[in-house]
Amino acid sequence: MTTAGADPGAKVRVLLVDDDALVRAGLTMMLGAFDGIEVAGSASDGTEVAAAVNTHRPDVVLMDIRMPGMDGLTATETLRARRDPPEVIVLTTFDTDAHVLRAMRAGASGFLLKHTPPVEIARAVRRVAAGEPMMSPEVLRRMMTFVAAAGADPGRERARAALSRLSPGEREVALLVAQGRTNQEIGTALRMSTATVKAYVSRILTKLELTNRVQVALLVHDAR
Repeated sequence: MTTAGADPGAKVRVLLVDDDALVRAGLTMMLGAFDGIEVAGSASDGTEVAAAVNTHRPDVVLMDIRMPGMDGLTATETLRARRDPPEVIVLTTFDTDAHVLRAMRAGASGFLLKHTPPVEIARAVRRVAAGEPMMSPEVLRRMMTFVAAAGADPGRERARAALSRLSPGEREVALLVAQGRTNQEIGTALRMSTATVKAYVSRILTKLELTNRVQVALLVHDAR
């Protein structure tokens, strides 16, 4: 799906998915206070997501994990398997790190704690719509610690083989992506323009057959 990030003048259309009506109402009011963001619609369960996306054509889906019918993890996997899907930001209370890891592998591009300040949620929506994942530092640290604590992974050799397909320059960029760096930060570290970094990231995604930067980060950590 073409995101609003491609048109600086367009509003980012957001679909809210949460089984709590008060949460949906609160998020609608909060996001509506920020310029450039429009709440296009909402759903109360993962089973409603596909139809809601077809109807409202959101750029970003703000997805709760725990819902009674279809949980947000299954809904994210189903949604990201579609052709040209919207981006997904997962809302979590850190019930289990494994659940968040599953959402990451499914292709979610953002991970926020439910108590994240409104301005940070709005920033995450804009950033994800523009094609850059958004993970709070706490999410990134905790998830990478969880991956490391899991120990040896039978997929480690596959991950290392996949990374071996990258050029030395692409590997440098991939390593910084795995640290949660933005394109601008990567460019500063490697003395590249932001446009060059974007080109590198695009080539990395193509070579590794991945859909977003979060999956690149996971692959790098799987290979360790």
